[in-house]
Amino acid sequence: MRARPSRLTSRKTWIGAAAVLVLAGLNAPAVLGFANDRYHTYEVNKDSYKEARGHWNVVDMPKRYQLNAIHAILLHTGKVLLIAGSGNNIKLFEGGTFKSTLWDPVKNTFKKIDTPRDMFCAGHTQLPDGKVLIAGGTGRYEVLGGDVKRAGGAMLVKNEDPTKSRTFPKGTVFLSASGLTYRSQFPVHVPAARKRTDPATGKVTVTASEARVFVEATKKGPAGVTNSTQQYEIEGLHGKDDDNFYGIANKLGLDKKDFQGIRQAYVFDPETEKYTQVDSMSEARWYPTLLTLDNGKVLATSGLDDIGQVVPGKNEIYDPATRHWSKAPSHYFPTYPSLFLMNGGKVFYSGSNAGYGPADKGREPGIWNLDDNTFRAVPGLEDPDVLETSASVLLPPAQDQKVMVFGGGGIGESKKATARTAVVDLKAAHPSFTSGPDLPHSTRYLNAVLMPDDTVFTTGGSGDYRGRSESDILTAQFYDPRTGTFRAAAAPTLGRNYHSEALLLPDGRVAVFGSDPLFGDKDNTRPGTFEQRVEVYRPPYLYRTDRPSLGTGPTAVKRGQSVTFHTPDAGRIATARLMHPGSATHVTNFDQRSVALGIKRKGDAVTLTIPGDPSLVPAGWHMIFVTDRHGTPSHAVWIDVS
Repeated sequence: MRARPSRLTSRKTWIGAAAVLVLAGLNAPAVLGFANDRYHTYEVNKDSYKEARGHWNVVDMPKRYQLNAIHAILLHTGKVLLIAGSGNNIKLFEGGTFKSTLWDPVKNTFKKIDTPRDMFCAGHTQLPDGKVLIAGGTGRYEVLGGDVKRAGGAMLVKNEDPTKSRTFPKGTVFLSASGLTYRSQFPVHVPAARKRTDPATGKVTVTASEARVFVEATKKGPAGVTNSTQQYEIEGLHGKDDDNFYGIANKLGLDKKDFQGIRQAYVFDPETEKYTQVDSMSEARWYPTLLTLDNGKVLATSGLDDIGQVVPGKNEIYDPATRHWSKAPSHYFPTYPSLFLMNGGKVFYSGSNAGYGPADKGREPGIWNLDDNTFRAVPGLEDPDVLETSASVLLPPAQDQKVMVFGGGGIGESKKATARTAVVDLKAAHPSFTSGPDLPHSTRYLNAVLMPDDTVFTTGGSGDYRGRSESDILTAQFYDPRTGTFRAAAAPTLGRNYHSEALLLPDGRVAVFGSDPLFGDKDNTRPGTFEQRVEVYRPPYLYRTDRPSLGTGPTAVKRGQSVTFHTPDAGRIATARLMHPGSATHVTNFDQRSVALGIKRKGDAVTLTIPGDPSLVPAGWHMIFVTDRHGTPSHAVWIDVS
């Protein structure tokens, strides 16, 4: 028989057990937290969980290639171009250090790309020849009111000479009658004055031309402030030039200075993996939107100009054939407006935007006809005052012409956010938004990615401005346009808010980049740190055992034509989608679209028909995905549509 413990031993055991219970109680949150984390890690790595919700992995990127990814662009080579420029780092800006990295997501290899200008917060789009146009960027960082050391503002440089134009370099000095001097911060070109002769009277009139440039006082402090309109001589001019060229400025003060844009534009070639400068825009732009039109030309809208003001409706069009810009119809938008090419070549503005602009101007969704420059408002959107930092997509397939808006926040640094979604049918006689299902959380900075199975994958975001108060949202979900419902996906491990992007990869995965939190703690006392890690999501369809495949076939096709691919899976292919590669920044990705293809099956081949409408199918490189009846996609096949 087992010996009975003595009363002394029992008492010691009881005291020891009590001590353990007390310690466990004191440390319960930590113990439970550790246990929950261990259980979560175990749960998300189970095969059954991956098959139901997918799985996330962090990419192993060597330190020397890491950067503050502000822009992410999928190239037709299958590689991803990540652009930081100065990456919201004023020290890098002032030091002229601008970064780009090229990532091969299949081989997981990286390459540094020489970056000629600060492309931080530029606009970009895919061109018909497979190159990428990047326009605008940063000319000057924001300076808060208390930090402004020199008075400054806009100077209009006038020219009354109809026989000559002139370019004044950066550093040109302007002198007032009272002895104040100001120095230009950028070069400025002033065209010749306009000369007109009245055919009836023979009278000649000359209208002065003008150009604007940002100037700063040569002296620090309030001595350089002027609050009156004055005319300024230009230092170094003599004779008639001294009379014909001069400056005019209103207020030059010590108030806050916003970010300023640049005019320069570049093309990135995926084959040579280099940037080449093209013609500069007429307007400087920071936070602009670039949209490829049905004729292959590119529309540039909005942005902050070279004095830090929203470009007042002066839009431009880039012609890839000539590499030059020309004037476009005028319409005012806040910065980074969400624009979509519609059937027939019209442009739809969802109301989503990012960044800057007044609350009462340019915020209303609508349809813009570039031919006659008319704008028809589209009503019905709930919570229209929380559209900033919302996501918008052209739902798949693009033939349905439905645009969906997800979440959003209040203007500027507002704490407001919404879980609202809404859909508009642009084929309706009188388009109007109707409410969709709410997101799981009120979310701004949500990334939305079109998937080969016609769902929309949404991930990340935060509940407050730039993730304040540790408000990043670690959830992801799929939206199904056919059922109008969300279903949960595996949760990401890294928070993503401002300056984050997501792209569909050719193998069906989704890569997520960036995040620029304002603070690094819940109490908002420590500066935030830019998230440089890349996380890749494998959807549930990649955990199925048998994916359909496309074999040999053509690499180029014209709109309206058909292409035939050999495949052992012809009989089980249910859908085919022509998917344009994405280029994402600031919760915008207008290049992505998914077009349904006609399918004919015969033996061991499948024939796919490309729609002929240029407003539905942009010229350029696309991915073709086919799926089976379960929605399992093939690897993408690249094809050049001309």
